[in-house]
Amino acid sequence: MDEIVELNVDDFDVTVQPGVTRETLNNYIKDQGLWFPIDPGAHASVCGMCATSASGTNAVRYGTMRENVMNLEVVLADGSILHTAGPGKRSRKTSAGYNLTNLFVGSEGTLGIITQATVRLYGIPESMMSAVCSFETVKSAVDTVMQMMQCGIPMARIEFLDDVMIDACNRFSNLSHKVSPTLFLEFHGAQDAIKAQVELVEELAQMNGGSDFHWAEKQEDRNKLWKARHNCWYATLALRPGTKGYATDVCVPISKLPEIIVATKEDILKSSIVGTIVGHVGDGNFHCFITVDPDNPEELPVIKEVAERMARRAIAVGGTCTGEHGIGLGKRDLLVKEVGDGAMTVMKQLKNTLDPKGLMNPGKVFK
Repeated sequence: MDEIVELNVDDFDVTVQPGVTRETLNNYIKDQGLWFPIDPGAHASVCGMCATSASGTNAVRYGTMRENVMNLEVVLADGSILHTAGPGKRSRKTSAGYNLTNLFVGSEGTLGIITQATVRLYGIPESMMSAVCSFETVKSAVDTVMQMMQCGIPMARIEFLDDVMIDACNRFSNLSHKVSPTLFLEFHGAQDAIKAQVELVEELAQMNGGSDFHWAEKQEDRNKLWKARHNCWYATLALRPGTKGYATDVCVPISKLPEIIVATKEDILKSSIVGTIVGHVGDGNFHCFITVDPDNPEELPVIKEVAERMARRAIAVGGTCTGEHGIGLGKRDLLVKEVGDGAMTVMKQLKNTLDPKGLMNPGKVFK
């Protein structure tokens, strides 16, 4: 089940089986000048990314899996096979009937097993450039992001790292960035256009007190920067050798990010735990990585309470308890608070219709 079933170069789409990972796919299509940009930071399978509605660092430019899946082949609980957009269909848009494809994207395996996916592809950009800029406060960093978007700058990646995360990355990846709230940025497009965009972003950053702005155009320099970003999890664990990790995430309207991030940082300090914050701020999504001492049974309950408060704060300002990680087992109660009884009733009716015996990933999403 690891075959690339059909590649349509001229139509910018591909159909894959569940064993195909995003890295395998990109290696297969790169000689055609194409790539699949959804990057959750792991060697993930494409169909698994569909099931979890994965996104990652490129979502601000290319969207999440939800915007990039065109058709799915799904095996239902009764053994029947469903093609969510119809057998062999791969049009880039449709208004025919219910959107069954997006019903299964992000369903966490609770409605059926995805055995084939047709996804969108994109042309590899002519040029890519990355940049780093430090700020004195979380608010000044986020204000810069909002101004970038208001100016219509087509950013490919906008990543936020708090001061604790930057310190951890410096140590783990042998970097020397200023220890303060920091943005990692990436631009895709024609070389001349990118240089103009970088100059505008640098000007916006300086208006908001940004400093230490520098950019990387060579691939090896860009790879070093983004490898450090993708190693944030391991950098956090290295702050307390011998510990395990606890990860959680939320997503809020971008304007609410400063207050939510600051409140979460204060909560972490008050709770006497070690945690870092990193986020896809162009989407209003951020993660909290917290170290857990496996030999201290009192630590995990405290961490879970911090994560619960973080999620409730996000919901209270119009956000969601999870932008990427999903509901699983740990956020089932939060889902009820977020969407309300009416939406929960409809979700359970859908589950009971497609999986009346509760065979598919039992216990996940619903109790």
